[in-house]
Amino acid sequence: MSFVKLTASALAIAAVSATTAAARDNVQVAGSSTVLPYASIVAEAFGENTDFPTPVVESGGSSAGLKRFCQGVGEEHTDVANASRKIREKEIKACAENGVTDIIEVRIGYDGIVFASQIDGPAYTAFTPSDIFNALAPKVIVDGALVDNPYKQWADFNADLPASDILAFIPGTKHGTREVFEEKVVAAGCEATGAFEAMMAAGMSEDDAEDACLEVASDGRAVDIDGDYTETLASIDANANGIGVFGLAFYENNTDKLKVATMSGVSPSTETIATGEYPVSRPLFFYVKKAHIGVIPGLKEYAQFFISDELAGPTGPLAQYGLVSDPELAATQSAIAAEETMN
Repeated sequence: MSFVKLTASALAIAAVSATTAAARDNVQVAGSSTVLPYASIVAEAFGENTDFPTPVVESGGSSAGLKRFCQGVGEEHTDVANASRKIREKEIKACAENGVTDIIEVRIGYDGIVFASQIDGPAYTAFTPSDIFNALAPKVIVDGALVDNPYKQWADFNADLPASDILAFIPGTKHGTREVFEEKVVAAGCEATGAFEAMMAAGMSEDDAEDACLEVASDGRAVDIDGDYTETLASIDANANGIGVFGLAFYENNTDKLKVATMSGVSPSTETIATGEYPVSRPLFFYVKKAHIGVIPGLKEYAQFFISDELAGPTGPLAQYGLVSDPELAATQSAIAAEETMN
């Protein structure tokens, strides 16, 4: 992608000579496939507009990126972990056990999780969280009773959906997208259909019922995708009836191949996410290893460059690729300038 040179204020953020002595002279980033397109845009612009080398940005999923991030301090370890969810307590503990004790959390903005199907396939235009739960859960409510899921087609439980076989390509457990998919769609559907209440009435503890709500059927109707969104797209290409889970930005870059579903009657867009109207959205983050600032040239400058108004603001290139600008961006900018770490 070609970039016009940025304004003087953006250049001032990172116009520092890359002369710090280090065996490695470029920033290394890994993690979320959702954050990947944004980080790639920033890395290219950073290389073009500063004296620092272009950062190396890899994908692999939020969990995989944070695992690499937490393996230790030193030039052989990554500097930044991209994540489509907050870092977990167990990950913070793993970091600390390996000497990664000072972590800077950077929220870059917001993204929506969308459901999309093959451009020439069935139109899924009436989804609610209840529909996703009814399609994928091992047990569902039928005539007031919790039973083994009998549904084979979407129209079996919602006449407004196609009479096509249920086949969903969902993010694998190492993806940050999976957590949001579970919490904001599957768990919400479990509660809305009455399944959660039925599980509790059957004697389950609240914790066990919450865990059971998040289970998906193992009969082939739900397929975990452990790779990035390109793997999900390939699966949709090969299965005309399939529905996939994507980040908004990926969908918007593939509208020639995919058509998006509504959720609770709302179409996903930067506008409906910004207003809170679209119900399945989440914040996006990256995490910086403070011990590497001043050692790896350009690390702090990269972080500041990423969340500058010129890039991450509402009129910047990241917004054009689907990122919903964070209304508290100025506070994040100040926190990075001060190198504030997580409590």
